[in-house]
Amino acid sequence: MTQSPRYMQIKHYLNEKISSRAWPPGHKIPTELELSEQFSVSRMTANKAIRDLVKEGLLKRTPRLGTFVCHKKAESPLMEIRNIADEVKNRGHQYRSDVIKQMSIEASDDVALRLGVKHGTKVYFTQIVHFENNTPIQLEERWVNPDFAPSYIDQDFSSQTPNEYLVQTCPLSDIEHTVEALLPNQRIADLLHVSAQSPCLLLNRRTWSSNKLVSTALLYHPGDKYKLSSRTAV
Repeated sequence: MTQSPRYMQIKHYLNEKISSRAWPPGHKIPTELELSEQFSVSRMTANKAIRDLVKEGLLKRTPRLGTFVCHKKAESPLMEIRNIADEVKNRGHQYRSDVIKQMSIEASDDVALRLGVKHGTKVYFTQIVHFENNTPIQLEERWVNPDFAPSYIDQDFSSQTPNEYLVQTCPLSDIEHTVEALLPNQRIADLLHVSAQSPCLLLNRRTWSSNKLVSTALLYHPGDKYKLSSRTAV
C-alpha cells in the first residue's frame, strides 16, 4: 500500500481539525516549525501543506502573527434563487431572522419604476435581516405587487422567508439580477453589524411569475462574509 506524501498527511491533519471545528474560525494553528517537529519532516514540507490550504481559502497568513483558520464565506448561486434559510441549514448552521418592517406603502418613483407600477400605487414592503449563527449575512428589502400576492403582508416571516412564500404562491418564471459593490450607508451598516467603511455586495433582483412582475428586492451582504457564484455549462 503506497503511503501518501508527508505534506498530504499534514494537510489532512489540518483539514480534519478545521472541518471538525476543533479549530474554529480565528484559531491560530501550529507553526511550521511545530508541525515539522510533530511529523518529523522539513519545514518546507510543512510549508507546502499550509500553502495549499491558504490557496483553498481555509487558512490565512498574518505577517508576524501567524496562520489562522479563516471565517468561511457564505455562498449563494447568482443565476438561481434559493431560500436563504435552507442554504444556512444545509451548511450545518443555525438560521434566524429579524423582521424590521412589514407594511403597505405608496410606491416612490424609484420603486414604481422597478416594480412596473404607477407612482403612488399601494405596494407591500418588508425589511428583514437574515442571520447565520447569529451573524447578519443579508439585509433584504423587498417590494411586492399586491395584485399578484395579496396575502403577502399577512405572513409570519419569522417562521418562513419571503422567498419561500413567493415561490409557493407565485411560481417563478423569470429572474433579473444585477450585482454591485458599495460602501453601506449608516443605516445598512448598523443592520448588518459592520462599519460604514466595510464593502458590501448588493444584489438587485426582480422576479416574474407567468410574465407578471411580482417582486423587486435589494439584498445587501457583508463583503467579507458572503460571495456569489455562477456556473454555466458549455
